[in-house]
Formats: sequence, structure tokens, C-alpha cells
Amino acid sequence: MSIWNEIVRLLQRILRSPEVRRAARRMAREALGDKSPQRSGPRGRPAADRPAGKPLRISYSPVDDDKADPGEVVWAWVPFEEDASKGKDRPVLVLAREAGDLVCLMLTSRDRGRGVHTDRHGNTWVDIGTGPWDKQGRPSEVRINRLLRIDPDDVRREGARLDRRRFDLVADETRRLHRW
Repeated sequence: MSIWNEIVRLLQRILRSPEVRRAARRMAREALGDKSPQRSGPRGRPAADRPAGKPLRISYSPVDDDKADPGEVVWAWVPFEEDASKGKDRPVLVLAREAGDLVCLMLTSRDRGRGVHTDRHGNTWVDIGTGPWDKQGRPSEVRINRLLRIDPDDVRREGARLDRRRFDLVADETRRLHRW
């Protein structure tokens, strides 16, 4: 195979990347002068915590496309609770879509306990094991007491689809904790 064929194949693979497609859409909006408010993440106001009182319609509906769907682990900027102007890019599990936003739960690879557990700060975690969202193959935990609203345009990249059994465990524990 010639070097040119290899270059063409590489460019085609790059252009199919969800991350590249999102960046292209963002650049096009900026070039066309889109003045719509930027709602979350580093582009505008920080991703907001969703009030837990109102019941959330949680659904498992991952689709193989370049959009974040309930049941998928994606990467997004998550603000720190102590200072919402600061945060970090981290994996989040999409639980639902609500009013145009994604409702997500943050993941960590830092072990805080086993099964469903509450840490010394009062945060509740559910073990979900390993998955392709962590390149080092570390076991992950999902924090279920903090619901995040994230603009779909602020998703950096898709990490993986969580299998139905583990998603249902997280969804059931989230409903139980929030009394929905």
C-alpha cells in the first residue's frame, strides 16, 4: 500500500472521530457568529448540580453515534463543589436527558469502599468495576448523591457503553437514595 493510501485512511479515521466532529461543529458555530448563551463547562457557566428533589426519568438508551446517551460513560468538565470556577475533565455516566441537558453522575478510580457505600464526607458511591473509559483498567465507582447537568456540546469524548446490568444497579441505587 502506498504512503498516500495510508494518509487517506488515517484522515478518514480522524474525520469519523466524535471528538473531531464536535470540534468542527463548535468551530462552525463560532465562525458563523452564533451568539447563543454557552450553558456549561469551561465555555460558559459551570455544569450545574441538578436539584435532587424532582424525580428523574432514568432510561438506558445508548446509541452508536457521536452523541452522549443515557447508559454511556463520556468525558466532560466537572466543577469542584468547593469552587465551581475550578474543576477537572473526568468521566461521567449519563443517566438521562432533561430540558436539553444531560443528567450525569461522576466517576472516580479512587477506591472509597466496596459495593454501595458512603464515605466519610457523606458521599454515596456504587462500584461498577472496570471498563474501556479507563485506559489503565482501574475499577471505578460512581457517585450517586451529586447529579450534574451538562450541556451535550461540552462532552469531550465518548468513553464506553456501560452494560445494562451495571447501569440498572446505579439507576436503582440513585432512585433509592433520592427517594424517587
